[in-house]
Amino acid sequence: MIELPESVKVYSQFAHPILMWVLLGLTVYALYLGVQIRRTRSAEGDLKKELIKGRFNIRHHQIGALLLAFMVLGTIGAMAVTYVNNGKLFVGSHLLIGLGMTGMIAVSAALTPFMQKGNDWARYTHIFLNVALLGLFGWQAVTGMQIVQRIVDRIMGTGTV
Repeated sequence: MIELPESVKVYSQFAHPILMWVLLGLTVYALYLGVQIRRTRSAEGDLKKELIKGRFNIRHHQIGALLLAFMVLGTIGAMAVTYVNNGKLFVGSHLLIGLGMTGMIAVSAALTPFMQKGNDWARYTHIFLNVALLGLFGWQAVTGMQIVQRIVDRIMGTGTV
């Protein structure tokens, strides 16, 4: 097992939850941008011209790229920190759902070239995956905070800070 200073071991456990809460917020923002893209696509006349100025598609792609990158890195990082601190991974619903979500966001992002060619099946699959992802993200936030509470209780019980 890798030996790190105790303070690094303790505080590193909070990077993943903080990152994931930020990503949850960004996921809601990406949903908003996606809805605006759909509005733009179906709008006409002056409304369409005004919506195009919002550049929702560009911002949606940029936020989506950040979400993909940081979700993958956050998942790997959390697993690494857990292993370094405990010598094992805790295989449970939080880990398994998190891994599934990481796969879902990768598939969702991989649909982009098909959506750009106008394939409705790709667009609807992308929407379905991301709505499911957002729902699972909310559930992960709750279970993640339960894990954080156990970590804090353990730290406070041992007097380690």
